[in-house]
Amino acid sequence: MVIVGGGVLGTMHAVMARRRGFSVVHLEREPEARGASVRNFGLVWVSGRRAGPELALALRARELWEEIAASAPGTGFRPAGSLTLATREAELRVLGEAAELPDAKQRDFGLLDPDGVRAVNPALRGEFLGGLYCRADAIVEPRVALPALRSMLANTGLAGPGYEWLPGREAVEVVAHGVRDQRGRWYRGDLVVLCTGANFTGVAGPHLAATAHHLRRVRLQMMQTAPFPESLTTSVADGDSLRYYPAYDVPSLALLGPQTPVAAASRAQLLLVQRADGGLTIGDTHSYDEPFAFDVDEEPYDHLRARAEALLGRPLPRVLRRWAGVYSEVTGTSDLYHRSVVAPGVVLATGPGGRGMTCSPAIAEETFLP
Repeated sequence: MVIVGGGVLGTMHAVMARRRGFSVVHLEREPEARGASVRNFGLVWVSGRRAGPELALALRARELWEEIAASAPGTGFRPAGSLTLATREAELRVLGEAAELPDAKQRDFGLLDPDGVRAVNPALRGEFLGGLYCRADAIVEPRVALPALRSMLANTGLAGPGYEWLPGREAVEVVAHGVRDQRGRWYRGDLVVLCTGANFTGVAGPHLAATAHHLRRVRLQMMQTAPFPESLTTSVADGDSLRYYPAYDVPSLALLGPQTPVAAASRAQLLLVQRADGGLTIGDTHSYDEPFAFDVDEEPYDHLRARAEALLGRPLPRVLRRWAGVYSEVTGTSDLYHRSVVAPGVVLATGPGGRGMTCSPAIAEETFLP
């Protein structure tokens, strides 16, 4: 099997291929993946997924992440759960309705009062009315997960040829069951999978341009602090996140009203995750209009910092780094991601959107299903 793209979706295809006894050649145009796979929160996020196929995909992915992490502890997988916090009555009402949905048990939801929230996550000392606890959510470490998975693949112990990682190789031509890199070398296999992420040009470009592919790119801003002096035992989301996750499409959602002007302009929601080194990853924003800016805006960072400090009840540590990222997502369709046949024996998989880190193992598994 030949895989093009070293992000989490390509790497999970390598994992699933090795599980089935394939030898794998894995190409990546950069020395390391530099796209959305490393510019995210590392959330394995079941809580916000739409009921039905999307939730089923996320639940299967959550199961697979835990299985895979048992063999690759360097991914930093932690079954930490999440808390989505309400600071207004309308938000609390949405959370209460979500906790009563028919699939709430699948998500392992529980509605907590403020004391219950603090019992689960004592670092939250700010003012809030309650929170929705999702025990099914988990965390991985996006900056180190991919090398950890590749190390597992290289030492998997399966008989026969195994796993070959080839960074600095860009696929420039596709034929049946094969691709050619920029050095002129051909790679051929029973199956070639193109996981080109938010790159809508290159080898994926001609196919995407010729089809009604319903894909768009989304830009987000994030930041990370110095180590926080306490343990944030869960990931945390604020009430604005209810607007962006389809699981919360309940009748009382209409009562939320508009976001603040800064949050509305940047389509911001607070997500807060503690990294293995103690730092806090904070975000995020959503921008859909291209061409995207090459710089980052400070106003959304100020807004998100203030939201985080209000929930934690104290100032954040110093911000060490800020960044922007771009991911691809399907739109205008019920599909959860884009998969298509580019040539005989060549499949293109892209567009999982904000589900990418969560659902990549289950998406990769589906490539091999009849």
